[in-house]
Order: sequence, then structure tokens, then C-alpha cells
Amino acid sequence: MTATTVGSARGTDRTALRPHEDPRLPERMARSALATDGAGLRTEDFAHWLDARRRAHASRVDRIPFSELEGWSFQEDTGNLVHHSGRFFSVEGLRVTVGDGPYRAWQQPIIKQPEVGILGILVKEFDGVLHFLMQAKMEPGNPNLLQLSPTVQATRSNYTKAHKGADVKYIDHFTQAGRGRILADSLQSEHGSWFLRKSNRNMLVEALEEVPLDDDFCWLTLGQIGELLRRDNVVNMDARTVLSCAMFPEPGGHALHSDTELLSWFTAERARHDVRAERVPLRGITGWKRGHATIDHEAGRYFSVVAVAVQAGNREVARWTQPLFEPRGLGVTAFLTRKFGGIPHLLAHARVEGGFADTVELGPTVQYTPENYSHLTGADRPLFLDAVLNADPSRIRYEAVHSEEGGRFLNAESRYLFIDADEHQAPLEPPPGYVWVTPEQFARLLRHNHYVNVQARTLLSCLSSRAVRL
Repeated sequence: MTATTVGSARGTDRTALRPHEDPRLPERMARSALATDGAGLRTEDFAHWLDARRRAHASRVDRIPFSELEGWSFQEDTGNLVHHSGRFFSVEGLRVTVGDGPYRAWQQPIIKQPEVGILGILVKEFDGVLHFLMQAKMEPGNPNLLQLSPTVQATRSNYTKAHKGADVKYIDHFTQAGRGRILADSLQSEHGSWFLRKSNRNMLVEALEEVPLDDDFCWLTLGQIGELLRRDNVVNMDARTVLSCAMFPEPGGHALHSDTELLSWFTAERARHDVRAERVPLRGITGWKRGHATIDHEAGRYFSVVAVAVQAGNREVARWTQPLFEPRGLGVTAFLTRKFGGIPHLLAHARVEGGFADTVELGPTVQYTPENYSHLTGADRPLFLDAVLNADPSRIRYEAVHSEEGGRFLNAESRYLFIDADEHQAPLEPPPGYVWVTPEQFARLLRHNHYVNVQARTLLSCLSSRAVRL
């Protein structure tokens, strides 16, 4: 990117100015997304590489009763599940009331982890094509343990070594100014249903120097990652959310709603929802019961709090115990899509989740665990859920099972889909709380904090990497 100087009435002002946008960046990202083979690891060799990393680092996760948690305990006064250091995270109670909707009030366990972590991918150009430095990382909640993660996936406790473990590799590229060129950097939420106001910095940083390659890391093009996103449980949630930030819109473009109209609609949605979420003691929250090894909902729905013992060969700490949230059933997360004037649009939902920092965020059309609603019929069913569950296979543009945050959730998986819809299934004028948004408009929203939820970002990463084309 070149800088220019500006003149003034008193002479030449040598202050360097830069363009608001890098005009080459969208094209560079697009070129990487089209490259299905890179300068390093071949796509057809990836499965063998990942399996070799799995064999190199033996890992094991065992369920344990709460009494065998080391360093964790239930507080006598509140019943909150906390770590003795006061760091990491705690499991507390949350009471939520909302002004409208089918569920006006509820209580639940929630993960409180106020520190802001870093999810960062290092980017470097090889042979004229951008490559992304990805890590084979074990997470105790992943169904297959080892998945592809960002270059850096670390809480503040991790990279400040509160756990007295090893250094986080490549962290300096994201914490020291001048080590690279920032391509994207925004605070994004995690799961608002299970985290209380949790945010991470989502970063893409282009390296300006040589980067030594560790055995557990590999360079892949965006197109190669797109190929892997078509496979079940390969690319982890933290990588997907960062990759969504690789969407860089071309100037111009057309949509059903202007950016100003879309932001006004979204602001009105935030303003009209009266959401009150307050922390309460975990002990005694209504509708939940604690046993020796689980905390469960009395109806057997939603999720459970469990405990595990972990042994990991390639983590900063090799052995630990911790609580995890385990959902009940396979989730379904989908965008219904239509073209208007030849331009693809996604039907987004302004979702209310108790843990969001600001009442609502834009989510996919559907984001539910069907088993939690199996007892409901007719108008009581969530909007658009049955349209997704009963979709004609010929209309499904993309489908894969991806796991959620494996560091806090156990066996949490969802079917992620893009489904072509018609006027009957997804009308031009959708119900209140829904709006048609183009991928380019989503790309602009992703530059800002807390506009787009983590499930929508997973699906958008499939567009940025061209795992799916609309």
C-alpha cells in the first residue's frame, strides 16, 4: 500500500496518507480461495499429515465425577463452580427475562470468562498466493480431539502463562506491534447461549518476515481450507470464525437494502428487545438439578455440565481437569438463500441470546437443536426449522457437520447448511426479526464488534474459502 503527501497553503505537508481501503486485498484473497493446492502441504496429503500429528501426540479424555476435579470446587455460599486460582473461567447461574417471544424468562448455568482471548491466523504470500498458517490442535471437547485450528488460539490466561505452561507459539506476531501487517482485527462473541459476554480478538496478520514452521503447523491456501470445510469435524470453530473475517467485499455492489437501511433495521432490533440477563448463584437455579457427575435440566433438554480429566501431548499443559458443557443432540444451523436481481442474499435472524454483550446479534436463518423442540407442534415450532429439516436434497448447496468450541463444550456438533429457498419457503418480505443480507454486507459488518454471531460466522467462512458458491 503506497502513501501520498498532501500540500497546504503554507507549503508542502509531508504527512503520509493512505487509502481507506487496500484495493488489492479482495483480489489477493480471491486468488488464494481459488488455489486448491499450495506451496507446502498438498490437499490430498492433509489427512495423512493430520493423522501423523494425532499419532505423535497421544491424547485422552475421561469423564470424572465433580469430586475428582483438581483445583476446581463448588463454592459453599453460591454453589458456583470455580477454579482455586480465580483465573480461567467459572460456571455460574444466569437469570434471563425478555420482553417478547415464546420464552419470556428462564434460568440456566452459564460460563463466565471475562478475559479476552486471541484467535489469530498468520498469513504469508508464497509464489504470489496468500497462505494461512494453521495448527493441528487438540481440544478435549472435540469428538475426534484433534482438529485444524488458528495459528494462535489462546486465552489471556494461556499467553500470560497463568497455568505455568509452555509458551504459546507465534503469539508475538499478534501482541507485538510491527511484527506484521494487520488484515483484520475485531472483537467477536462466542456462543451467547453458553458464555456470558465472552469476546475474542479475531485477527488476520500478514507476516513481514520469515516464519519458522513448527511440526504441528502447516501452510494452506484459502482454497485448500475450503476443501477441508467440506469434510466433517476437520476445521475447528476458532479457525472458522477467524476465516469469516477473510471476506473482503469489492467496492460497489447492490442489495435489497442499502448498508444504512440494514444498520438502521439492526439498531431498531437491538432497541426493541428488552433483555435482562443477571448473574445469580448456580445453587438453586430453577429447572436444574446437580448430581455427583452432572448438572442437568429437569426435562432432559438443552445441555449438561460435566467434568473431564485430560491428557494431551501437544498442549502448553500436558494434564489437567475441567468442567465442560455437553449439549443434548445434534444442532441444525442453516442459511436459507435466494437471488434477487441475480445477487445472492442470505436470510438472517436477529437472535436474542442471554450471554450476548448487546441484546441481539445477526445469526443464521435457523439455529436450533431440534430435539429441544420435538414436543412442540404447529405454530409453536421455531420459524423456518421445518423448512430446513424437510429441505429437498437438490436444494442443499452445502452440508457438513462441524463441532463447536472444543475447549469448553463436549461433543457439541451441528449440521451446517446453505439451502436454496423459494418465495413460499422464505418470502421477500420475511417475518419480523428476519432480514435479507448479501455476503458483501456481512463482510462489512464483520469489521465491527458483536454484529454477527459465531454460528453465522462459521457459514460465512464457507463463503470466504469458497467451500460453497452461491
